[in-house]
Amino acid sequence: MSSKKRLISKESDFGTWYDDLLSSAALADNRYNVKGFIVIRPDLFFIINSVYGMFEKELVDSGHDQVLFPTVIPMSNLRREAEHVKGFEDQVFIVESAGGEKLEEPLALRPTSETAVYPMLSLWIRSHRDLPMRLFQSVTVFRHETKATRPLLRAREFSWIETHDAFATDKEAKDQVQEDARISSKIFDELGIPFLPLQREPDDRFPGAEETFAYDTLLPDGHALQIATTHLLGHRFSKPFDVGFLDEKGNRLHPYTTCFGPGISRIAASIIATHGDDYGMVLPFNVSRRQIVIVPIPKKGEEEVSIREKCQALERQLKANGYRVFTDSSEDRPGGKFYKWEQLGSPLRIEIGHREVEQNAVTIFRRDLRERETVGDQDISKRISELSKEIQKTTREKAWSWFKSKLKDVSVRADILKIAKKGYIIRMQYCGQEECGNDIKKDSGLEVRGKRIDIEEEPSGKCAWCGAPSVRIVYAAKSY
Repeated sequence: MSSKKRLISKESDFGTWYDDLLSSAALADNRYNVKGFIVIRPDLFFIINSVYGMFEKELVDSGHDQVLFPTVIPMSNLRREAEHVKGFEDQVFIVESAGGEKLEEPLALRPTSETAVYPMLSLWIRSHRDLPMRLFQSVTVFRHETKATRPLLRAREFSWIETHDAFATDKEAKDQVQEDARISSKIFDELGIPFLPLQREPDDRFPGAEETFAYDTLLPDGHALQIATTHLLGHRFSKPFDVGFLDEKGNRLHPYTTCFGPGISRIAASIIATHGDDYGMVLPFNVSRRQIVIVPIPKKGEEEVSIREKCQALERQLKANGYRVFTDSSEDRPGGKFYKWEQLGSPLRIEIGHREVEQNAVTIFRRDLRERETVGDQDISKRISELSKEIQKTTREKAWSWFKSKLKDVSVRADILKIAKKGYIIRMQYCGQEECGNDIKKDSGLEVRGKRIDIEEEPSGKCAWCGAPSVRIVYAAKSY
């Protein structure tokens, strides 16, 4: 039999559900004695590493080279681009001494790497033949968040990937932004994470960017979470850092640049939050550390030997088919094992007891629907293949169905104030004035997240908040 519900309801108290799950499933430990820094444990690290691998493959396939820059950045570098340092300086961790002596120049722990990368690009890029240059690194970054921290969602050290791309023309840079969008959409679809691709408002751009494009999902508590961004930088960094190249006519020009940042920590949190239920995680097949868990249910005597042998043979068969398989031969009772693997979100559990041995069959439990079925031994490989695809499809469709139910069209201020308390993403006509956006946040707690970039939405009528003529349709939500 399956385990009883052990966690508080995700829908009624997401924060407690999330914290309890990270702790009880041994995913992360926030008892490390530096606030905002956590220890990632094996099952969560597998998810994070899987997401890293998905993005790294797509980036390499699209022509990027992987690099690794130092963690420390001279403060003089950070201050080279005025808008950039203004946006980050208050969040920077600073190293001022080493070996018992004060450093000649303070060093910032990497909050993002533009100011580390561009001094090197100025050495590497000389000719149009050096372009395009597409680089990425998989690293952690450090920001002294002043808001309340929560593991993976808002921390002071988090995992991400950052690309730094340089091109001879503005068109190539804009094409790269579209390529970033393609990569993001493909991976979020594979992970079953619903999202809105949005062009941020001018006052909400990445510091130093000409344009910022972001990917927002929604958590069960009704807060939007930015899980990736891509930025069109133009010459904003290549000029201050004197990155230049000679074109075919011998003219020295500055390259157009972009950067792309999938937030790996937040994507991992979104997988947990989006698909999980009151029994624990529900993992898509492609990021589960143990895609299939075999649970022997033995009785003493000869039957125990036959059960063990059947489990071992099935494990060998499934591993040969390329699946990640684990047989739980621990001393725990079957109910305890069921509870453990449901909490850890393993997509499939195969139960083998004396009945299964006698019937030349197995019992398969699928985690997403929490349903059992009996499958004959001769059909196991085929059924597992079918279920792996069904689980990916079902988790994706369920997540998108919930997400779409949380999108709400609003046309007047009173409705914005009313709906703001209910955890929706609001779609509204907007005047585009920064002051209006500030008033919306002040009075409702909602932030204007920007306009859609995947579809054209024509404005009409008046701003839903202030009544001025609308210039675009935007989406607003509470935010982490």
